[in-house]
Amino acid sequence: MLPGQIGLPTLYQRNFLFDWQYTVNYNLTQSLRFNFNAANNRIINNYLTPVENADGTVDYNVDNSIGVWDGFFNVGDPNQHVQSLQLNYDLPTAKFPFLKWIRATYSYQGDYQWQDGSDQFNNIVALNQFGEPQTDENGEIISYNLGNSIQNASTHRINSTLDMNTFYRYVGLTKLKPNSRRSRLRGGSGTGGEGEEGNGKSGRGGKAGEENSKGSLSTNQNDPRGGRGSGNQGGGGGSLSGGQKAANFFIGLATSIKKIQINYQENNGTYLPGFTPSIGFAGTLKPTTGFVFGSQEEIRDLAARKGWLTLYPEFNEQYTEVESRQLDAQVNMELLPDLKIDFNGSRAYSENYAENYIVEDGLYRSLTPNTFGNFNISTVLIKTAFGQSDENGSAAFDDFRGNRLVVANRLAQEFYGSDTFPVDEEGYPVGFGKNSQQVLLPAFLSAYKGSDASSEKTGIFRDIPLPNWDVKYTGLMRLDWFKKNFKRFSIQHGYRASYTVNQFQTNLDFNRADPTELDQAGNFKSPTFLNNVNLTEQFSPLVRLDFEMQNSIKILAELRKDRALSLSFANNLLTEIKEDEIVLGLGYRIKDLRIGTNFGGKKRILKSDLNFKLDVSRRDNKTIIRYLDIQNNQTTAGQTIYGIQFTADYALTKNLTALFYYDHTFSEYAISTAFPQTTIRSGITLRYNFGN
Repeated sequence: MLPGQIGLPTLYQRNFLFDWQYTVNYNLTQSLRFNFNAANNRIINNYLTPVENADGTVDYNVDNSIGVWDGFFNVGDPNQHVQSLQLNYDLPTAKFPFLKWIRATYSYQGDYQWQDGSDQFNNIVALNQFGEPQTDENGEIISYNLGNSIQNASTHRINSTLDMNTFYRYVGLTKLKPNSRRSRLRGGSGTGGEGEEGNGKSGRGGKAGEENSKGSLSTNQNDPRGGRGSGNQGGGGGSLSGGQKAANFFIGLATSIKKIQINYQENNGTYLPGFTPSIGFAGTLKPTTGFVFGSQEEIRDLAARKGWLTLYPEFNEQYTEVESRQLDAQVNMELLPDLKIDFNGSRAYSENYAENYIVEDGLYRSLTPNTFGNFNISTVLIKTAFGQSDENGSAAFDDFRGNRLVVANRLAQEFYGSDTFPVDEEGYPVGFGKNSQQVLLPAFLSAYKGSDASSEKTGIFRDIPLPNWDVKYTGLMRLDWFKKNFKRFSIQHGYRASYTVNQFQTNLDFNRADPTELDQAGNFKSPTFLNNVNLTEQFSPLVRLDFEMQNSIKILAELRKDRALSLSFANNLLTEIKEDEIVLGLGYRIKDLRIGTNFGGKKRILKSDLNFKLDVSRRDNKTIIRYLDIQNNQTTAGQTIYGIQFTADYALTKNLTALFYYDHTFSEYAISTAFPQTTIRSGITLRYNFGN
């Protein structure tokens, strides 16, 4: 080091790492598959000897005689251990004829991780009020080990498919078909003449008359025209009777569900800090065998009794639990030929639990437990989708206001156990005022779902998802007029709606020992606190017509309608966002257009399709804030957007395409503080595809 320069402390790093991992795969049976893998990271101690100087500083003596191969079999101290167990099981439904229509797979994954704690806090000395080390009754200095951390996770997953066509065939629920034997017998007589000659070359006509007679038909076997009569009845290749056609219609309705898919996934996890035991070379079974393989059984009290948790009184790392459940279901239905309906439903729940803790006399004591999470479920709001709702007022919002008293009375009857209870000056039961969270939520859901407020569930969560749907119909192409004029013609409709709780959390101000405590507004405190809840609805699309005529003209007409409702419990405001959009599209293709070129002095004829596409759209969206306590609706945002998009493309080569585009957008804002805006984009694009 040169004079006048600031020196840096000498850094010694002689870490030796010992990492190893292994994997075990084994098929226990043809349907049950097992997989286990583990990874271990260990650190071999530095070969440094600390020496304390007279001034209190610490130096290290380095033993340079130690080589890489010295202490080769020393595996060191554990730093991290991770392992995972996976099981996959195909349910043996194919082994049973009555269950072949079910295909289901169950999988389980259990994870475990042990993490070494910081060496800096391995040994914390307890100090008294004077800043001096505390001693126990034997005069020994009291110190605390902050321990390590362990965590696990488990995942349960079920994927199932129900092939309903296979089920219908198994139970014999299939459409009636013409009797093939009778059709052959009747069909032969149609080629013969009368009497014996009319029986055909093999005389089947007479036999047909006899068969019909035995079958209680009206044909007289002594009638010389019996053969011809049979032939007339059997004409048309054995068509069904009116009764059989009616039976087939009802069988078609009963067998309209073609496929059902149900998927369920559950994730759980636990994190426990302050865990003092170390880990072995191959792992550990502490705190329990189940915990190491993903079990979520309670282990806090056991770990405290065994002395496996830190005793440091100011330990502030939190014990946490996570939980999530996801359910998705889909049903494919064909009510009529070319009419396909897909029903979809989903439910998602996630929850996080966290708490501080302290261990006293071998007992685990929880401090400030807190739960928070999210919730989403599919629902149906179509009853109020087309109701009057603008800046002047809303029919559903008026129902929301009126539902509050109905819900409050229901809650009061349940709470007080009687139809007689005290009321405030506005007529609401004491404890369940008009702005109580417990009153507002069911009143809000009932109003916008269009349900009866006297029967709407009063809790936060809903158990059964209501189905949304997608509909597509192409059956018009079966008609002669459509076949003559169109290459394709389809009608589509889609609907999505959901109920979402953005965040629910434990109300730390709620006194479980005295649930009758009132808040500042005079309402009973709710054990769970909500920030806001949302209802969303989308007609995607409300209706869509997509067809192509025989002259290659393509026409698309689409109408969309969306709305989003957000109820805030902080200020009792409802924010409503509405959007309506209409799109008209026109397309045309000039087939095999020839264009002569003379690039580089070489004449060449290009031959490709010239495609034109024109889209005209109008989108109108508006944001309205509605006040529960006063008659006031305010439009805070919104605009009407008009758009014209035109494109024309032509393939110059197999990989090179030239495209001309023109995009014109004009917007008018719904509030006076924003000004109209026009955007125009136009140009030519050359697109080259480097693929085959």
